Amino acid sequence: VWDASTLRILQLYTCLDQIQHIEWSSDSLFILCAMYKRGVVQVWSLEQPDWHCKIDEGSAGLVASCWSPDGRHILNTTEFHLRITVWSLCTKSVSYIKYPKACQQGIAFTKDGRYMAVAERRDCKDFVSIFVCSDWQLLRHFDTETQDLFGIEWAPNGCVLAAWDTCLEYKILLYSLDGRLLSTYRAYEWSLGIKSVTWSPSSQFVAIGSYDEKVRILNHVTWKKITEFEHPATITSTKTIVYKEVEKSPSVETERLSFPPTRALASSLFSTQSKYDISQVPVSLPFIKPVADRANPKMGIGMLAFSPDNCFLATKNDNIPNAVWIWDIQKLKLFVVLEQLCAIQCFQWDPCQPRLAVCTGTSKVFFWSPAGCVSVQVPAEGDFQILSLSWHSSGDSLVLLSKDNFCVCYLEKE
Repeated sequence: VWDASTLRILQLYTCLDQIQHIEWSSDSLFILCAMYKRGVVQVWSLEQPDWHCKIDEGSAGLVASCWSPDGRHILNTTEFHLRITVWSLCTKSVSYIKYPKACQQGIAFTKDGRYMAVAERRDCKDFVSIFVCSDWQLLRHFDTETQDLFGIEWAPNGCVLAAWDTCLEYKILLYSLDGRLLSTYRAYEWSLGIKSVTWSPSSQFVAIGSYDEKVRILNHVTWKKITEFEHPATITSTKTIVYKEVEKSPSVETERLSFPPTRALASSLFSTQSKYDISQVPVSLPFIKPVADRANPKMGIGMLAFSPDNCFLATKNDNIPNAVWIWDIQKLKLFVVLEQLCAIQCFQWDPCQPRLAVCTGTSKVFFWSPAGCVSVQVPAEGDFQILSLSWHSSGDSLVLLSKDNFCVCYLEKE
């Protein structure tokens, strides 16, 4: 456990086996470490380093583990999704939830932590149960009109639950807290359907990315489509700014070259730097033709994220893996396209302002804000390929992760 500002090691805990999942409690006082192969969860306390807790699911096994919003209960999903076990750290009591569904997003908590929705499957039908998190009492139980429920997600205000079907059928259903079906939306039939879903932070919009390379935005008043965003391989609009990443060789004065070269000079000589140029439209983006006879084809909108101020939506079309599309939500128009040299691995908005961080599996991290674009080289030794990133809640720093290493990028305040 590191101090986020000084990177001083505060605690070192040793677990029984290889950790498959790690998670902070909501108040940052406890750390959950799940070892799925052993069916064991270990919990460590930051305030009392000698205290620890071990939860063993035994022969039932373990496939998923997470905190409840209060940070005092742990929800374990057993093998074959037979049940969810709710363990209390305070009273050591245990509760059981039967028939959880094996799907991508089967548990969802409201942002205020009061309610939990669980996707269930029984008698070959899909259901959703809503529980009160304070005492784990069942509030509502209703069946969903889905063939094979794939995911559920609460609106940030906790009033509406979105549930969507498997990718074989384009169908999203919106339910109220008391289980009433508010609306059903289907864009088309007989083709691969929904790939990604996200709510806007204000709960006014739900964005649905699908395999037909489009994002459809539904409004919260009528739950009808207000617009759809297409992702063509050629950008023609003169109102769209296209930033293209270009490599530039580092310039080194020959008089300064010493032999053998210093370590810093050697690494700068052989590392390619990059910058952004503004491309003139029309711009043709590199396009991949998906393999039609394989499962989970690399096509459609695989990533979606709203900025914290609701002003922008960032998307990635898996057919065009090197581009990030940034849409202006106030004007409902394409605002910016970032064309990278390598495929997009991950992007995430700064939680405090409209600033997007992007990584592409290289040793650079890229930032976009309405003011412009910048490419930042990570000053790490060796080959530091950034595969994912995560912002600090203050927006002052972010963690960059490679396969075996991590580094922290601190941003100076303006």
